[in-house]
Amino acid sequence: MELPEGLDPARAWLAAFVGGIVLTVVGAIAFPRQVYDGFLWRYFWGPVDADAHGATCAVRSGGMTERLYTRSACAAAEGVTATPGYTTTSTVSYALILVFMLVGVLLLLRKLDVQMSHRFYVALFPYMLFGGALRVVEDVNATFVRENVGMLIPFPSVALIISPFIYFTMFGFTLAALVGTIYLARRDVLEAFEPALATVGAAALAVTVGALLYVSATSSIVGFYPAVAIIVLVGATLVASAFWWGSQRYAPYINEGTGRMGTLVVWGHSVDGIANVLSLDWNEELGLPVAYGSKHVINDAVVRITGSVQPEWLSEAIGTAWPFMLIKIGAAIAVVWVFDRQIFEESPRYAYLLLIAILAVGLGPGTRDMLRATLGI
Repeated sequence: MELPEGLDPARAWLAAFVGGIVLTVVGAIAFPRQVYDGFLWRYFWGPVDADAHGATCAVRSGGMTERLYTRSACAAAEGVTATPGYTTTSTVSYALILVFMLVGVLLLLRKLDVQMSHRFYVALFPYMLFGGALRVVEDVNATFVRENVGMLIPFPSVALIISPFIYFTMFGFTLAALVGTIYLARRDVLEAFEPALATVGAAALAVTVGALLYVSATSSIVGFYPAVAIIVLVGATLVASAFWWGSQRYAPYINEGTGRMGTLVVWGHSVDGIANVLSLDWNEELGLPVAYGSKHVINDAVVRITGSVQPEWLSEAIGTAWPFMLIKIGAAIAVVWVFDRQIFEESPRYAYLLLIAILAVGLGPGTRDMLRATLGI
């Protein structure tokens, strides 16, 4: 569908964005029970509220919110009930919002005439690590709540770093850094915006990891198990190095489009896969005080299927999460293969944005899983 002649796509996107917010606010005010309680709170804010307070569920009734901490209490509660996590409605809604926001980013990059390059791709790499680390701050916060020692970050401020709102927080932070560094570069304050953009992300990452290590050193609730991070990072680096060497030697066409950027994709998804294996199957051997479980549908299915078809003695020896790691690595290599030179030549902005999103999907959760296990929370 083409826009009417003379209509600026960026202005049309902005009008749709503002119109959507206005429509939602008006609907919530005019029909609070149906729009706010029954939809916005139930599927979006309620799950975050319950998650932030370490509750089994949150219940909305008569304009008031109550947090409950047992399944039986949640089952007997009267009112609109929300539990931590995603539902089909919220997942579909977030997917649509993500696509809409990616279109907005694409239009903004076009408006700013940002030249997509390997340097731009690498400059955004620290932000993916930062997003995962920031999510662990909320995990520490939730651990403090469970131990009845208060909150590091009070509610509702902590909601900004709880999934899915953390994605909007990271989007806003990254966008501000991008626009700010481009502005300075075009005023000749900076020679190029990419190094400054990377520096901002690296600084945010360093501050966040530093804060986590400080809490670990000063609190008996949060531990420190560096072997986890060492195994994950070294393992992912070995996998990515082996991929680059093997592909360059025997199948260079795989990296024809992405070049060394493809190695980063494989590295990021290897971090996610290895961190999952260590957390699910090797937590006792690593001395971790927490038993982790699969939260994502694919991961959970892989673990269940492997456990049902693999001999019990083998499951006891190597665990049941290892196929997930192979799937992650294989999928990453397949994606790199798909991104051939033609894709980058025909639509470079779209190709780079999509590749960045693919890396973030693996590296963000992987960083979180790795740091959680490293801190034993």
